[in-house]
Amino acid sequence: MSSPRPGGRPGDEQAPGPLWSEPGTLLEQVAVAVLGIDEDGRICYWGPGAQRLFGHEAPDVLSRPAAVLFPAAPLDGAGAAERLAERGRTLGYWRARVPTLHRDGRVFDCGFRVFPVTGAEGRSVILGLASESAGLDRVKTNLAFLDALFATCPIGLVMLDENLRYVHLNQALADMDGTPIEDHIGRTMAEFMITSDGGEYQRMLRAVADEGRTVVSTLVVLRTPGRPDREQVRSVSFFPLSRAVGSRAGVGGLLVDVTDREQALLEAAAGRQRLALLDRAAARIGTTLDVNVTARELVDAVVPEFCDASVVEVVEWKDEREVFDPESVLLTRRIAAGTCLPPPAPELVGGLERVTYPPGSSIHQALTTGRPVCVPVNADFMTRTVIHQARAQLLVDSGLTSLLIAPLIARGTVQGITMFGRSGGRPDFTEEDLSLAGEIASRAALSLDNARLYSRVQDIALTLQRALLPTAVASGPSVHVAHRYLPGSQATEVGGDWYDVIDLPGGRVALVVGDVMGHGVPAAAAMGRLRITAKALARQNLEPDRLLEELDVCAQDAGIAYATCLYIRYDPPTGLARIANAGHLPPLLRRANGTVESIDEVLGVPLGVGGVPFRTTEIELHDGDTLALYTDGLVEARGVDIDEGMAALRSRLEGMTGTLEETADGILARLLPEAPTDDAVIVLARIRREGLGDVPA
Repeated sequence: MSSPRPGGRPGDEQAPGPLWSEPGTLLEQVAVAVLGIDEDGRICYWGPGAQRLFGHEAPDVLSRPAAVLFPAAPLDGAGAAERLAERGRTLGYWRARVPTLHRDGRVFDCGFRVFPVTGAEGRSVILGLASESAGLDRVKTNLAFLDALFATCPIGLVMLDENLRYVHLNQALADMDGTPIEDHIGRTMAEFMITSDGGEYQRMLRAVADEGRTVVSTLVVLRTPGRPDREQVRSVSFFPLSRAVGSRAGVGGLLVDVTDREQALLEAAAGRQRLALLDRAAARIGTTLDVNVTARELVDAVVPEFCDASVVEVVEWKDEREVFDPESVLLTRRIAAGTCLPPPAPELVGGLERVTYPPGSSIHQALTTGRPVCVPVNADFMTRTVIHQARAQLLVDSGLTSLLIAPLIARGTVQGITMFGRSGGRPDFTEEDLSLAGEIASRAALSLDNARLYSRVQDIALTLQRALLPTAVASGPSVHVAHRYLPGSQATEVGGDWYDVIDLPGGRVALVVGDVMGHGVPAAAAMGRLRITAKALARQNLEPDRLLEELDVCAQDAGIAYATCLYIRYDPPTGLARIANAGHLPPLLRRANGTVESIDEVLGVPLGVGGVPFRTTEIELHDGDTLALYTDGLVEARGVDIDEGMAALRSRLEGMTGTLEETADGILARLLPEAPTDDAVIVLARIRREGLGDVPA
């Protein structure tokens, strides 16, 4: 044996021995003594472990007979030291338990392993490794117990490292997860325990690893990728591994499947999830009066939490009074769809706008009964419900295995259907799921019906408003006019903004702009009434203040509580414009030299108030002057102060360089947001003085 820095030769001072152990290893838990016996039976090597095991320091035993380590030999036989040396040389390796003598006189059992090595100068040395038998028995017992525990224990056992990755687990836990042991190693526990607790389970594990907390018999509801169709309840206990007995830092755990025992807990958890989904759906569906937005909100509320795919379809009735006939073909229009599945599922749900269902389909069944139905995606469903072979193949390839069809019925009217689909990776729909889908569909149907009715009223109001507003305003020799009317966004009802340009006797021209408070059909009807009345009164050549007084009486008779109106009568021969105002925003006048002024000398009360006289003011207009009449929707928007809007309008007028049409478009583009919330009107009138030649328009 080559000599590796011996730790116990004559003259050595506490040098490390040839065998030593790092902290925390098995050798530190079980003392191992290393000693050498030469050819003369004397101790020629004494390691630090030997000193700890036998109690002798190296100087006390080196060069002494090895018999000093054992009780006296029996009278009729060789001593223990002689037997160990002889068996080591003749057998090459021998192990035995031998009574051993401690320096303090205590005798204890010791396990020896002896074998020959070649020492310095070719001399033969018997090297002995010795450990106290009690320590060896304890370690062997513990190891045997742990091996048996991991092999046969019906409770799930796991060791995780500090990053909560699997280091060791038993077959019982692998069976619970439905995934082989080898597929766990190196992956995190979060990958195998799918919970819906908002991350509370992972935070609990992290606290055990980071803060040394202990968790005992905590119940957790979960699913695993290996068993996605089975919801489990586990009783889990976790404790920190703080490098005890050489273990690495991390977490140890025991997991017991108590699903059968805790079925009530599963049902309660599922019930809470359904209620939470219903609450979220109620809050998210119907936030606007837009049919398409409402349908999209329904799909977003259920995918992926409740299902893997969903569509919303409305029935295409030819006549609103038409009643659903289960014996007739049903035509629907798909207005919303969504899925979390990979292709071709997106093409399946989103690749078709109009759908035809033959009589006897599952859709007819749901609409006939008025209750949700659950159907498997099988050959029978394909035959009865799906007409096109290509669509049927897409459905098969999508991975969807079951469909829940819920009718959309509100106020006794069939609005359409919504379908929820699940793939094989989810459990089938239950009776509770049918009830939940019916509740969600019922609420969605009411929102869709409200949106449909609103859209109809909106269409009526918009049609009425367009019929009452001027479609074209002729420019005469004295006034060139550009006008724009922009309705509010689809989410806003039609307003009561109106304007007109009226030719009067004697070559005069009247410019009118007004705004009725409110929205919808009432506002549009009131606007039309005031516009027609104003036009009739203007042609009687009334003074502006007198015209507004008559218009005010008309508003009161019609029950119009609040409306504004600005009336300007321009006389080209004199160049004078007479102006009266009933609570409307003052007109702006851009002079030919580019300066802009506000005509706000007369600001009367709105129409419909009554009891307050109106006044008329007079200004002189010149060639190239431009009057700007507008409504508040142009200069006042949500989040924008009206003074800012007025300043922006003045700026655009001051800098106008193109034609009136270009200026009108530029004003709308500059002042209005992408989705205006109110109607907006702008009327630009450029003055031409009679007999003074044309001014470029």
